[in-house]
Amino acid sequence: MLPSGLRLVTERMPHVRSVSIGVWLTRGSRHESAGQSGIAHFVEHMLFKGTATRSAEDIAQTIDSIGGQMDAFTAKEYASYYIKVLDEHLPLAVDVLADIVTRPAFDAADVEREKKVVLEEIKMVEDTPDDLVHELFTERFWRDHPLGRPILGTPATVEALNADLLRRYFAAAYASPNLIIAAVGNIEHAQVRDLIARFFEELPASGAPLAEQRPRVVPDVLIRNKELEQSHVCLGASSYQQDHEDRYTSYVLNTILGGSMSSRLFQNIREKRGLAYAVFSGLSAYRDAGSMTIYAGCANHAVSELIELVIVELRRLRDETLPETELRRAKDHLKGSLMLNLESTSSRMSHLARQEIYFDRQFGLDETLIGVERVTVEDVRRVARDLFADGALAATVLGAVNGLQLPPEKFSLA
Repeated sequence: MLPSGLRLVTERMPHVRSVSIGVWLTRGSRHESAGQSGIAHFVEHMLFKGTATRSAEDIAQTIDSIGGQMDAFTAKEYASYYIKVLDEHLPLAVDVLADIVTRPAFDAADVEREKKVVLEEIKMVEDTPDDLVHELFTERFWRDHPLGRPILGTPATVEALNADLLRRYFAAAYASPNLIIAAVGNIEHAQVRDLIARFFEELPASGAPLAEQRPRVVPDVLIRNKELEQSHVCLGASSYQQDHEDRYTSYVLNTILGGSMSSRLFQNIREKRGLAYAVFSGLSAYRDAGSMTIYAGCANHAVSELIELVIVELRRLRDETLPETELRRAKDHLKGSLMLNLESTSSRMSHLARQEIYFDRQFGLDETLIGVERVTVEDVRRVARDLFADGALAATVLGAVNGLQLPPEKFSLA
């Protein structure tokens, strides 16, 4: 940690010629008020629109001229700005990152222009049903809580933004204690630390305090009629927060259920019955809550059958003993995916930053692999019983399903 409170984490990979470096803000869409929903994401857009010394075109040309890659994203609990460059160009990358996160212009004309861009982004979600069904599910699942609100905001909240609001949000959020810088590649820690100390010295030393409220889950059913070629189904239940002691077991459970091509959902719904092209499960984990969701796209007339098949698989995981061969396959899949994902500097950089955000320490790869390997058949069944209790399941259906009846007892896991 630097004297200002800014945290720096690095990892040396001497066998590569690249460096990935990112500035991570420990604030996201869940830290917004309802009236300013989408402001974190909008600020992310605006940081690329120019600074006190560089125009948007200058920023793009500077990175393009060295063959670098630059991007950003906003999530529920953090935002990230990152650059991947050859190791020799690290000082310039740090210079550009520091410029955009310490001296953004927030020009009023740019703000009005960018509103149109974000409004088109919101429309794009509305026209992408597999994204939209997850947005609708999340909004219902975390009802009346910031975790349930869309990261992009709504047309009304985006239209209400102005340069003054953005500057106030930026001043409160983008302070040293709220920022983590992660760098991975052919680097030396001392070199990166000196660059960060030099270029980020203008960061304020304190920001606005953070208030978080634990969400309350509302497991109910939403059916939204929309003229589409297929119906999109999202089922889900509460899962574990990021640092939960059973997180490794939930990773294995998710892999068995719908996290791979050999998973039960993929094999029984797609391969054996041909009901869906896309079918999978996934985990979302936050500081104080989590969810496990199952998605599938199917013919309108097949929605009821698909839901029945999913519930059968949830009951099987909870009530039947898992074969050791299936557990072994899931563990090996998880471990292999993790190791392959961490071969690039950008993936390792993201991994470092997220560990710092949620755990305030770094887990070595071996420690994570051991955590996965320790999971037993009894652990999987115990966690399945915990997550898939009767009354835990929520559902959202999006499609041309006018008249579809899905009574609560259809989602019973008893």
